[in-house]
Amino acid sequence: MTLAPDIPLMPGQLLARGVCRHLASHAFATVEEFTPDRGKRVDVMALGPKGELWIVECKSSRADFMSDGKWEGYLDWCDRYFWAVDQAFPTDLLPEGTGLIIADAYDAEILRMAPESKVAPARRKLLTQKFAVHAARRLHALRDPDAIVWV
Repeated sequence: MTLAPDIPLMPGQLLARGVCRHLASHAFATVEEFTPDRGKRVDVMALGPKGELWIVECKSSRADFMSDGKWEGYLDWCDRYFWAVDQAFPTDLLPEGTGLIIADAYDAEILRMAPESKVAPARRKLLTQKFAVHAARRLHALRDPDAIVWV
């Protein structure tokens, strides 16, 4: 399998990589830059071993967080919502009632579990199918970069 070219990752992407590694160690499948619905793009969507859906937004700086006014629109699209930040991030900025993950490029740790708010069954089915199609198309694009694959 051909891997992606050596393109330098942005700080938020490095956090996402650490988050995905950590969640994989807990049997979650993850997709970065996932679109659950038109106009919404989450940094990490995670599908758990029991079908649970988690969204993780990665914030690399105070300015990055302050410019994000759309996060509350993601709450209806997951069972749990988390922020992932690095060790130096001022975590007192993050809203109560959300999860907190401290991450770096290599791993992460969940410091505060997000409260659970179950996704409606019809939406869960839609999201799970969309997740599967998105992941399969990403894999196809990696294996055959010259193919026309919509991701």
